[in-house]
Amino acid sequence: MTPDGRADQLVAAADSGRPKAPNQGLDYCRALSRITDEWVVELFDAAIAAHPTKHRVALLAVGGYGRGELAPYSDLDLLLVHDCKARKVSNEIEPIASAIWYPLWDAGVKLGHAVRRVDEQLDLIDGDLDSATALLTARPLAGDVDIATEVIERGMKSWASNRSTYLGVLRGRMRERQANAADVAYRLEPDLKAGHGGLRDVQTVWWARASGLEVIEEDLVALDECYDMLQRARVALHQATGRPGEVMRLEDQDEIAKCGGWLDADAMMADVAAAGRTVSWLCDENWNRAVERDQVPDRQIASGIALQNGEIHLTEGADPVADPTLALKAAVAAARTECRIARSTLERLRDEVEPWPSIWPIGARNELVALLLEGHRAIRVLESLDQFELLSRFLPEWEPVRSKPQRNAYHRFTVDRHLWEAAANAAELVDRVGRPDLLVVGALFHDIGKGYPGDHTEVGMDMVRDIAPRIGFNGHDTDALVTMVEHHLLLPDVAMRRDLTDEATIDLVAGLVGSVEKLELLDALTEADSKATGPSAWGSWKEELVDELVSRTKHVLGGGRASEVTWRLFPDEATLAVMAKGEVDISRDGDLITIISPDSTGTFSQVAGVLSLHGLDVVTARAYSDEQGMAASQFRVVAPKAEIKWRSLKADLRKGMNYELAIEARLVERAKTYRRRRRTQADAPGPPRVKFIEGGSSNATVIEVQAVSKIGILHRITKALNEVGLDIRHATVQTIGMEVVDTFYVRTRAGGLVTRTSHRKEIQKALLHAVS
Repeated sequence: MTPDGRADQLVAAADSGRPKAPNQGLDYCRALSRITDEWVVELFDAAIAAHPTKHRVALLAVGGYGRGELAPYSDLDLLLVHDCKARKVSNEIEPIASAIWYPLWDAGVKLGHAVRRVDEQLDLIDGDLDSATALLTARPLAGDVDIATEVIERGMKSWASNRSTYLGVLRGRMRERQANAADVAYRLEPDLKAGHGGLRDVQTVWWARASGLEVIEEDLVALDECYDMLQRARVALHQATGRPGEVMRLEDQDEIAKCGGWLDADAMMADVAAAGRTVSWLCDENWNRAVERDQVPDRQIASGIALQNGEIHLTEGADPVADPTLALKAAVAAARTECRIARSTLERLRDEVEPWPSIWPIGARNELVALLLEGHRAIRVLESLDQFELLSRFLPEWEPVRSKPQRNAYHRFTVDRHLWEAAANAAELVDRVGRPDLLVVGALFHDIGKGYPGDHTEVGMDMVRDIAPRIGFNGHDTDALVTMVEHHLLLPDVAMRRDLTDEATIDLVAGLVGSVEKLELLDALTEADSKATGPSAWGSWKEELVDELVSRTKHVLGGGRASEVTWRLFPDEATLAVMAKGEVDISRDGDLITIISPDSTGTFSQVAGVLSLHGLDVVTARAYSDEQGMAASQFRVVAPKAEIKWRSLKADLRKGMNYELAIEARLVERAKTYRRRRRTQADAPGPPRVKFIEGGSSNATVIEVQAVSKIGILHRITKALNEVGLDIRHATVQTIGMEVVDTFYVRTRAGGLVTRTSHRKEIQKALLHAVS
């Protein structure tokens, strides 16, 4: 449906008939379906009156419309069946169909339609899953009741006769869909329909139930409640965006929450996550119980834990009250065997395990570490424990991060799933550290403070100071875990924003970390955390910089001097050889563009402007000049959508360096026609900020600029630095969400540091003007 023409009236009528307080999901959908029924029946009656026929004709609602689940922009799925002979269809039936379809199209309705003889329809549903599922919820709307009933009943019989085949196809499609769309419960931008735990999962269970899948009655009730919640979000999504869609984009979530009657977007996403969590667990549980349980030999796994009928059970006589660690032992067994914990066991643990005391039971820490070391096999097990609220029994601090959205597109997961993913990634890196237990536990807790008010790092440090001894770690290990929380962003931030050839950079990191053991833990945590964050948070170039920083810092922590390892990363010998020729050279190696030219003020800014004109994002930049008056700059770039058009870019770079290109005017034109990037964080970026990093370099002044990302912003910043008499020695550029954080190592034209307060004030004024 769309809000154009008559469709607009339908949506308005449905809105007027629903409560003003939260949009009621299925109630809204059914109201819109009833009103739409009236319109469609009118069109059918008018079509028959205009084109009378002696043949039997019926109009059926199928698919989502058949279920009575129209959201504002849902497709309208209609099936026109008849018993007309083939040669008469074009004369008698097609005019009727056209008289129904065209008014719908004219009103802006997105129509899913078909015209078939009864025998054609009956032949089609045999073995065709989509046609068969569409008829499972078909409703006669108008016309001959007998022919409509015949089609529906035959559809039910066909479904029953093909039930075993359909069950396998349904489950296969469900798994493929889930793999492509991921989890509704843990994604920051969930797919309400196709995601794991979404509407289609519930529908699949309904269809499978029609094929004989036994579903526990109380589960059906719970699924209905979750389905209604997801439909409420879907209706609000359509209302907020004014278009069809299933994915709740971050930039739309505030308006979706408003349309759906939620207090705010966080409350809405928590409800969606809770519904998705329950749907995914119940659907998987019922499928596993009925048709998918692995046929593995029964055996004793550990004291009180056994593998029985493909599931992990508590054995007869096992007492979770006397031995609270049984819950974690069962979890370890489930992860290692890749079998589910039996539902009866989870229910018993939920009913009998009390919140753990201030000191964990003996052996519990070892079981937690063992579970986390199972890596990604542990995640589904942790989900099961959390579904039955067992994690918060062991660790009450977990509850605030449960389903906690992070509300920026830099992250792809909710906080709880991000922590699980980070711990799972860390388990794959344990051969790089001396203390695997500290690595996986530190990964699990590194963002634990995000569930609480205040700076999440500072809050997390205080929490881990309390949690670690409770779990059973001694003072030395607790200090290491607190350091992991405190500095979990240190290595990537320094690697991406600072000059690794500067002694001050290496000495700073070595002083903050304090030991090789902690450095190795932070190194592995950086990779695990980055990969858990999202695809844009880790890449080969970032890995190279972090590795280089770790190598140099390890040298200092081992007793060496920073001056012994702060050799230049750029320029290399080949670049120096070209510089020695004294000629202009522009070259490219993949995403690295190197410019060699006579040392001249403003060259860096001109190059940055040309790169922006070609739609290239600069992710890092370096500059170097020698005593012979030659300079080299190197830019690592990203082409967001297309391949780099090198010949055209190289020609424009030469023009720009010769000041033969109207860069400023062209940037203004590009900004006018450039499609604005979508909003990627919940809160609007803060005001621009210019900060002098005291002690950040041994031989340059370090300036950090934070501002909203705009076309040509690097060009404007570097042009402003040139205007206030500064030469750029090194630069790094990083985009985080909707903002850039650019760091510049600069010297005055005389080669000195920027020390005068008056000069710093002018620099700040120039930079703020450039980015405003």
